[in-house]
Amino acid sequence: MPNLKNKIAVVTGGGSGIGKSICKTFADNGAEVMVLDNIEEAGKATVEEIGSFKGKAAFHYADVTHQAGIMKLFEDIYREKKGLHILVNNAGIAHIGTVETTEEEDFDKVYQVNVKGVYNCLKAAVPLMKRSGGGVILNMASIASSSGLPDRFAYSMSKGAVLTMTYSVAVDFVDDNIRCNCISPARIHTPFVDNFLAKNYPGKEKEMFEALSKTQPIGRMGTPKEVADLASYLCSEEAAFITGTDFPIDGGFLKLKV
Repeated sequence: MPNLKNKIAVVTGGGSGIGKSICKTFADNGAEVMVLDNIEEAGKATVEEIGSFKGKAAFHYADVTHQAGIMKLFEDIYREKKGLHILVNNAGIAHIGTVETTEEEDFDKVYQVNVKGVYNCLKAAVPLMKRSGGGVILNMASIASSSGLPDRFAYSMSKGAVLTMTYSVAVDFVDDNIRCNCISPARIHTPFVDNFLAKNYPGKEKEMFEALSKTQPIGRMGTPKEVADLASYLCSEEAAFITGTDFPIDGGFLKLKV
């Protein structure tokens, strides 16, 4: 297993879905995890689960869209823990719509969370990692970063930005011993998927779940744990030669889709 022992890891959006699984997997692999989320109950539940398996974690309320608050929070974590070694920019929101159906308010909201939120955390973390002698940043991109998906105009915009921010940070800070990569998942079975189906396809959830699963050539959705295991590897010393790279985890969607 990847070794994250003695690493201080900050994970945004750690209260649910992929973020929660990343927090738990990092803790299992020895990291002390700072669980950031804007839903206190969810974030604290992640910390409690980690604690029940004797892992180390703490919850911090975080609104990634608010730069001053994020800068202070990261400084506080650095000061208390005497370092900051890993940042996972996982917090994000989805949106469905074409350019015609996407309202300005919706576009701005997606931008604020998915783009500015990542920027704010990068801006806060990079100087602290430089002080720590280096670190690892992992951004959560998407297959929408590099593939045209229908009805995902604003979401694709935001995830394209995450991909290119990853490249910029990787090249700008390679000499500071900071690695930066991103993961691009296809459909992952999280509570978000179940809630989406229940809301939009009442009574047809099972049928639509199977249809969505089959859009991956491998024939199913991924699991949060599969994404978390990849994240753990990329943030470990075992991946010390990897930076500036996007890692699709997509059941063959990008290369095998016909």
